This record gives sequence, C-alpha cells and structure tokens, in this order.
Amino acid sequence: MSKLAQQVRQGVAEPAQRPNYGSIRGLWDNGRAVLRARWYFRTATHVGPRVRLWGRASVQNYGKMIIGNRARLVSTIVPLEIVAGSQGTLVIGEGSFINYGCSIAATELVQIGPNCHIGTYVIMMDNDFHRIEPERRTESPPSAPIILEENVWLGARVTVLSGVTIGAGSVVGAGSVVTRDIPPRSLAVGMPARVIRQI
Repeated sequence: MSKLAQQVRQGVAEPAQRPNYGSIRGLWDNGRAVLRARWYFRTATHVGPRVRLWGRASVQNYGKMIIGNRARLVSTIVPLEIVAGSQGTLVIGEGSFINYGCSIAATELVQIGPNCHIGTYVIMMDNDFHRIEPERRTESPPSAPIILEENVWLGARVTVLSGVTIGAGSVVGAGSVVTRDIPPRSLAVGMPARVIRQI
C-alpha cells in the first residue's frame, strides 16, 4: 500500500492530496461526450468547441447545421432526431441544452437561441409536410421559420409549429402546442398555448 493510500485510510492526508475519483470520472465522461458529438455531428457545417452528446443521436444534414459552443445534447433513453433539409438551416445556440426524444427538423430555418432548455420529446418542425386539403395531401406546404430567442425553456412534450417565434426568457409548459408567437418573458400553456402571465 502506498504512503498516500495509508494516509488517506488513516484520515491524516490533506484534502488536496486525496485522490478525487469523482472528478476523474467526470473528466472521462465529458471527454467521451465531446468525442461522441464530434462523430455524430461530423456532417454539420460548424460544431463549436466543447459541444457534448450523451448517447446515440440520429443526425442528418443535407443543408446547413450549426451547433454552438458548449451545447449539451442527451440522446440516451430515446434518440434525438436532428435533420436539416437540402434548403434548411438548423442552428443550436451556445450553451443550449436539448434532452432525449426530441425531433427537430429544418426545411427552411429552425433557430434555437443561446442558453435555451429543451425538455424531453419536444417536436419542432418548420413544415407540416402535407397540405390539409384531401386532394392535395401528397403536396408539401410552404415552410415558415421557427425561432427561439435567448434563454427559452420548453417543457416536456411541447410541439412548436411552423412560423412561430418564442421571445427571450419565455417558458412554455409541458404538453403545450405553440401555434402563434409568444412575447418575451412570458409563461404560456395549453393547446393551443396561451400566455397566462409575464415572468
């Protein structure tokens, strides 16, 4: 047994001398998450430093995909689905967090601002993919951008429809369907989501 191990066992080693296995494991996990992000987003247009991905994501980039510095993506229990179409631009802002089970598809523009928090099973698609008229169901309607401004929080199972802007600092409650713009610093809930108060 080493001298340091004996001192730790006896409780006489200085705290700075004690091995910190938690931080070593944390560094290892973060390092693996950074490497995993580099691999899964290898087709992205730009991936910022320290982007981390836990788990296995489904990533398809046929257009432009930008992942900001320190973005964190969890794809452990259910895979993330992230798609940028041939004419689409998908931006995930710096410091944003996206939880497992989300589906994000950009045929024109989906822009997630910095420091946003996206809960589990959120759906964001800037196109409905089918027209509603029975005789035209095989046709795609026009796309309309989805924009989340800075520090937006979407609860679990929120659906954001095309053409919606959610203002900075806003919160959308779990299970809501966002069909129209939400002003900044608002709490919105429901189907369709309505602002119930300012925050």
